[in-house]
Amino acid sequence: MKLVATFALLPVLCMAFVDIGGRVSDIDWLTRDFVAWPLMLAPVGFLFVFVTYRESTFNSPNGTHLNQTTKVFSGMYLVLNLITALAYSWLAVFSVLICLSILVTGPILKRRAPR
Repeated sequence: MKLVATFALLPVLCMAFVDIGGRVSDIDWLTRDFVAWPLMLAPVGFLFVFVTYRESTFNSPNGTHLNQTTKVFSGMYLVLNLITALAYSWLAVFSVLICLSILVTGPILKRRAPR
């Protein structure tokens, strides 16, 4: 759960620093790259958590919180990375595909899990 929180909050903190840095003083090194790259790398972290803990997530009743949290953040970052792909770089398409794979694979693995 700590890994998911780290991957989810890091881009949000980067957005806050860019916004504060632009308003308080003219800091030149806080560009949109400072926000775009953590947005594109966060789904890679979600995929790591999803693959590493998939057995405990789908086979135990306690793992449903991790499963639901990963799905919620993947859906949120799907939208944000679509915007990033259109506005910043085509490399965000890979993050979009990772988010889609997490959202599609979750229900499939849930059906295959023993009850």
